[in-house]
Amino acid sequence: MNGWASYQLQDFVPFTAEIYFRLLERMGETFWPLHLMSLALGAAALGLALTQRTRLACLIPAPLWIFVGFMFFIQRYAELNWAGAYLGYAFIAQAVLLVVIAFTRCGLDRAPRPTSPPVVIGSAIALFGLIMLPLMAPLSGGSWYRAEVVGIHADPTAITTLGLALIMLRGWALWATAIIPAFWVLISALTLQVLDASGAVAPGALALFAVLPITLLGLIWKSVESRSARAK
Repeated sequence: MNGWASYQLQDFVPFTAEIYFRLLERMGETFWPLHLMSLALGAAALGLALTQRTRLACLIPAPLWIFVGFMFFIQRYAELNWAGAYLGYAFIAQAVLLVVIAFTRCGLDRAPRPTSPPVVIGSAIALFGLIMLPLMAPLSGGSWYRAEVVGIHADPTAITTLGLALIMLRGWALWATAIIPAFWVLISALTLQVLDASGAVAPGALALFAVLPITLLGLIWKSVESRSARAK
C-alpha cells in the first residue's frame, strides 16, 4: 500500500510535452488533407442527429473511431506509453458499439427535440469538438499541423461523440456510449495537466476537465426526461 502511495501522477506519463505535442503534429502532417473529409463527416453526423436521422448519425463516427484507435493509439501512442495499444482497442470497441446500436436501433432517440436542454448541451459539446478544439493549438502559438481534428486525433473524436450521444441516444445506450469517450477525455486532461511545465492547469486541460461535468449534467438530464416521457 505504501508503495502505491509513493507514486505521483507524473509517474504514469512516460514522455515529455515536446514529445507528446510532436506526436499530435506528426498525425497532422501525415494525414493531411484527410482532415477535411473527417471534419465533413463529423459535421454531417451532427446535422443528421439534429434532423432526426439518428441511425445514420450513429454509424458515421464508427470509422473515425477505428482510424484513431489504430493509427493514433496502436501505431504511434503505444510507442510512448505501454497503455496505448489497450486504448486503441477501446476506441475500436467504441466503433463496434456504435455500429451495433445503429443496426439494432436499441437506445436511439428517433425524435430528438432541438430545443431540449440535453440536445442543446450535446450540440454545444459537439461544436466544441468540431470547431473550437482544432483552433486551440494555432491560437496558442502552435503549428496548424498540431490542430486536433475529429477523426484524426483522439480528443476531438471523443468530445464530438459525447455531444452526438446526448442528441441521438437515450437510456442504457446513452450511458454505455459515453463511457469510453469520457474516460479518454479524463486521461487526456490529466496528461496535459502533468505536461504543463508551469505547474498550473493548462488551458487545454481546463477545457477538457470542463467537458466532463457538462456532459454528466446532460446525461442525467436526458435520463430524467426519458423517464418522465415514459411515465406519461
